[in-house]
This record gives sequence, C-alpha cells and structure tokens, in this order.
Amino acid sequence: MAEYGLLGKKLGHSFSKEIHSYIGDYKYEPMEMDENELDEFLKSKDFKAVNVTIPYKQTVIPYLDEMTDAAKKIGAVNCIKNKDGKLIGHNTDFEGFRDLLIKNGVSLEGKKVLILGTGGTSDTVNAVCESMNTGSIIKVSRTARNGAVTYEEAKIFHNDAQIILNTTPSGMYPDVDSCPITLDEFNELEAVMDVIFNPLRTKLISNALQKNIKAEGGLYMLVAQAVRASEFFMDTVYPASLCKDIFNKILKSKTNIVLTGMPASGKTTIGTRVSEILQREFIDTDLLIEENAKMSIPEIFEKYGEAHFRELEIEAVKQASRHCGVVIATGGGAILREENIKALKMNGKIFFRDRHPDLLIPTSDRPTAFDKEQMLKRYEERYPIYTKTADFIVDQDSIKAATKQIIENL
Repeated sequence: MAEYGLLGKKLGHSFSKEIHSYIGDYKYEPMEMDENELDEFLKSKDFKAVNVTIPYKQTVIPYLDEMTDAAKKIGAVNCIKNKDGKLIGHNTDFEGFRDLLIKNGVSLEGKKVLILGTGGTSDTVNAVCESMNTGSIIKVSRTARNGAVTYEEAKIFHNDAQIILNTTPSGMYPDVDSCPITLDEFNELEAVMDVIFNPLRTKLISNALQKNIKAEGGLYMLVAQAVRASEFFMDTVYPASLCKDIFNKILKSKTNIVLTGMPASGKTTIGTRVSEILQREFIDTDLLIEENAKMSIPEIFEKYGEAHFRELEIEAVKQASRHCGVVIATGGGAILREENIKALKMNGKIFFRDRHPDLLIPTSDRPTAFDKEQMLKRYEERYPIYTKTADFIVDQDSIKAATKQIIENL
C-alpha cells in the first residue's frame, strides 16, 4: 500500500514533498497520473491518504464515500483520507488562503474585491471572502461566464477595487512572463494576493510591489493547506507556529542567491563557495551566454557588438532566473536592463558585491573593463544602479568573509 502523496497530472515543480518532510515522519511522494490511470488508483483504495491538485480536485468526487462540510461547501477536494476502506474528501485550501491573508494583515471587511478566474480555486477564495465580511465580490474572467465580468470591464467599471486576488494560472511556471491584469487603472488598491507559488513572485506580485502595494504569492497558502491536510490525515493538531516555521525554511531553500557587481569583483569565486556550502547548483550567466552562443564573450563583442551581447544576456538571465534555490553570478552589466532585475527578483535575493575599482584587476577578456580607466568609468556609471537594485550589499573584502555574510543574510 502506498502511504501519502500528492495526486496530480504534472508535478515536476511541486514543493509538497519537501513541505511534508518538515511536517511529520511519514513517506510522502508525488503521484503523477493521467486521467486514464486515476480510475484504477481510486477504486483500488491502495493508499493511506493523498493531497489532490490540478486538474483533479473535482474529478475525484464521484469516487468518495464521504465529504466533509468544508469540501461540500466549496465543491472541490484537495485531500482524501482512506479510513478503514472509506474514502473521505476534505478541503484545506480555504484555511490555507485565509491564513495567507491573515499573515499579511489583509482585511477584506467592507472592501471591494476582484477575484481573477472562475475555476475551483476561485470558488475557494470566494468562500474565504464571504467568511470575512467582504463588501462586494466581483469575479473576472476572459469569457465573462457565470456572472463574471471581463478584464476590460473590470478596468472600466471596477477600477475602485481595493483588493485583487488571483486564482488563474497566468504567471505560473513555466509561463512566468504572463500577467493576468495590469494594475495602472486601479488607484485604490491596498493589496494583491496570488495563489501561485512558483515563481515565488509572479509578474503580478512584482508589479504590485513596485507600486508599494502590499502583495505576496501563494507559498504560505501552500504550506498552511499542507499542514491542515496532514492534521486531517493523522487526526491530530500541530502547534500554531508550525506553518510559519516551515514557510521560512521553504522560502529560504527556494530563494535564489543572486550576485551582482563589477567585473573581477569575485562574484564567480564567491558564488561557487556559497553553492558548495549550501549544496546548491551554481549558474554563471556569462558562461551560459557562451554556451548558448557557442562562442566566447570577447568574440560576441567583436563580431556582433555590445547591443547584441545585451540581448543574449537578457535571455541567459531569464533562463537562470526560472530556477529555484540556485546561486547565480551575473555579468557586470546585467543590472543595466530593468527586465534583468525583474527576472532575477522573481525567485531571488540580490547581493551586490561592493569592491572599489582600485581592488579590481582589469583583463583583456573583459570587453567593457579592459583597463583601469575603463574599470573606473564603468564603476562610476553603474554604482548607483548596483546599490539601488540590491537587496543586500556585501561589503566584506575577503572571499571567506563575503561568503559568510551572504549565507547569514539569506
């Protein structure tokens, strides 16, 4: 008999196994299945308990012997327990999303709320809104079915919304460049919450944060619903602090460490050290550019010029930034393009390796910093951008001290 796991169609980028490893001492595995495998699995009842994710939260209902009141109210199931041969369906997404709002201090009482999307998750979020005395709830979808309004109608007639809650897959890995709605038209926004947890910050969340609007993705919801599911599986109650503790551990493990700084400032050396200590993959975007282009950076500059190199750099930065929990060393000029910063902050925390140009050694293979004069010029041009875009400034001079500083401040 299988023990515990996550039932879904595509689970390659799920965090659930790691989360459950922090919750309790039980075997929990991803259970990827197509629709034609689902019937036999559920009828055999050869498991103790499973979480259920997209696209099976409603598909599994006919196989259940019982449903809890929470699952009945929402009309979807995200966990199933096998109790003496009876399959009991439950839904902890309600508690997960409610806890996400509470963690961020988001009050819905009397507020005008837009829920983006009309799927099963939308129904869960709608139930949370109703339980928190929301002033008015408007669902938004592309087709405006089932009483929803279109995105254009939302911008024209509901631009006084105070809260936006995204339940669509827009912006979810691997479609990280998409965004369900622009925020420019909404001048009274107080908060934006997204159920998506991969990437850690969707484009929607990043846009809200740039406007100084309270915003967060769905990682805390994911952790909270998993803890509640495990309580349901085990017939137990965990300490109230468990969700926060696990959230902090998962967030730390999934956050990329991004190194920015001048050429020859030691980013690659420090990045390699950090990756070895934390046992993370190391990605150097300059090497990635050379691999993709199949030529060296000096050759790219000589043959195609700097403008072409910067376009290749954008693609390499995007490629690296889609990972979670890696160490990334960027080229000296990567911070010059805003799209690079946005991509790097999607899953990462930026550490600026601050070294004065007097301590940097120019070499002929650095096309924009090949002598002391060029090095100083680039430093003066870029320093304000380095500091503005960094989440933390690494000011320790030695490699060992700088490495320690980064790990301590992750």
